Amino acid sequence: MDFVEELQWRGMIHTIMPGTEEELKKGMATAYLGIDPTADSLHIGHLCGVMMLRHFQRCGHKPLALIGGATGMIGDPSGKSAERNLLDETTLRHNQEAIKAQLAHFLDFDSGAPNQAEMVNNYDWMKGYSFLDFSREIGKHITVNYMMAKESVQKRLNGEARDGLSFTEFTYQLLQGYDFLHLYETKNCRLQLGGSDQWGNITTGSELIRRKLGGEAFALTCPLITKADGGKFGKTESGNIWLDARYTSPYKFYQFWLNVGDAEAEKYIKIFTSLTKEEIENIVAEHNEDPGRRPLQKRLAEEVTVMVHGREAYETAVEASKILFSNQASETLRKIDEDTLLAVMEGVERHEVSRDSIMSGEVKLVDLLTDMAPVFSSKGEMRKMTQQGALSVNKEKESDPYKVIDGSILLNDKYILVQRGKKNYSLLIAK
Repeated sequence: MDFVEELQWRGMIHTIMPGTEEELKKGMATAYLGIDPTADSLHIGHLCGVMMLRHFQRCGHKPLALIGGATGMIGDPSGKSAERNLLDETTLRHNQEAIKAQLAHFLDFDSGAPNQAEMVNNYDWMKGYSFLDFSREIGKHITVNYMMAKESVQKRLNGEARDGLSFTEFTYQLLQGYDFLHLYETKNCRLQLGGSDQWGNITTGSELIRRKLGGEAFALTCPLITKADGGKFGKTESGNIWLDARYTSPYKFYQFWLNVGDAEAEKYIKIFTSLTKEEIENIVAEHNEDPGRRPLQKRLAEEVTVMVHGREAYETAVEASKILFSNQASETLRKIDEDTLLAVMEGVERHEVSRDSIMSGEVKLVDLLTDMAPVFSSKGEMRKMTQQGALSVNKEKESDPYKVIDGSILLNDKYILVQRGKKNYSLLIAK
């Protein structure tokens, strides 16, 4: 596989420095991509860069994932309108380990192969570097005029930021440039990868290598992924879609990909999966024959969810997604965890009921769904719907309105799902 060709057909190249293709054809190359460590999880906004590293390794090259421990303490002005919060070392180290565990789903860190991935942290080589030494040995090679010309700096200076651009942020591109120089010298790294908003910072690094060492280094960026409406990719009303199940359940993660539009799905399946060009063309053809079956979205959601959360979590998400549309979902309801259940029931009306009353074994179903929770407006309505076969509790038909219930009715020892007719749901929460 040829790395540049692979990225080209996938639509993953925004800008590439002349000579990059020729450099990669010389043999196994080393490239790095910087990752912001300001959280202990990646989100899907990071995925394009991570997939670049994945494809790079699959093409026989060596990827370096650089955690910006030092630069994370400063903040990159690129694409930002305000200075970010600075982190302490303990938090950064915790975030680094969490991110490495996630990257292990995409990259080989442990096989012992010549091109196995490595994780590095720029805090390790910056923490002992004094300001005077850095100014003398690095700062003198890049002029202020050169740094001021960068688009990320110009935007902040021309009114996008309320408080202007701090000196701390202004030095960011020089620090990132030094990362490239350091990895060039210590890891023979001649290529930096990143998003298109990083082009200015990346080229500062290649320029520093040229001016200080007379060496040649290269750059390649991917486009910033946006939604069909031009909005920020990966953002929902509730925030980012995270790779960590603590922040975004596998079910919600799966649903995000399942619900993208046709044009987005055709673009995303190239960028966020390792499927071959032929496989993707076949899926697109199948989709065009019958878009209503959504084969593109289903395959995209499967590939990305399995890659991030594993096959079992994917299968649970698929089963959970059928709960609202299937009459044979009682077993699935009993199996899924609380987070998934609540994610499936997002937007469903909720009522709190007395846990002690339910556990007493003395409550009748008709009383539960009228007096304790106003699922029905009257006991007469409840009895009528039960007689018509239009009431299900936990996806099981109920025919006796006077049935006595107990703690065995609770899902996850806490919830009861009530369905009236085909589409009306209520979630009772025992407290």
